[in-house]
Amino acid sequence: MKILVACEFSGAVRDAFTARGHDAWSCDLLPSETPGNHIQGDVLEILSDGWDLMIAHPPCTHLAVSGARWFAEKRTEQAEALEFVRSLMAAPIAKIAIENPISIISSRIRKPDQIIQPWQFGHGETKATCLWLKGLPLLQPTNIVDGRLARVHKMPQSLGRWRERSRTFSGIAAAMAAQWG
Repeated sequence: MKILVACEFSGAVRDAFTARGHDAWSCDLLPSETPGNHIQGDVLEILSDGWDLMIAHPPCTHLAVSGARWFAEKRTEQAEALEFVRSLMAAPIAKIAIENPISIISSRIRKPDQIIQPWQFGHGETKATCLWLKGLPLLQPTNIVDGRLARVHKMPQSLGRWRERSRTFSGIAAAMAAQWG
């Protein structure tokens, strides 16, 4: 399958699909952190390039309810972020997964099809992750483990905090590749 992993600089999901033999590409405004098929640029420009599956991780900066106290100051940015999500959802791709934390996508566009946690996929942590799906089944837990550490939520302020908070857990990436590939 030809797979697009939109808004991914880490290569985690791309590499999980590549390891299973797929022609997987990540696309982000940032360069990839790891070697592999990566398009540095605007993903909206390549949505019609014949992809079979897209997994998109739109930036949550102006969407996540964790930043609700700043919503009044971000109306324009939120409107633009929601329009970007709508464009991803409307892409001419048969199978689409949009991934984001608990966010205003749920109230402004539609409720997610599923909410998953890292502890369902081998990581003893919490980080509620919503999935909006088109043409894909719900992601089934692969390795439920003990531990409910909120490591991502409790990360101290730093310049690279956003980068670390946005990473896809390897167990979730592997489950996506195994079940959707």
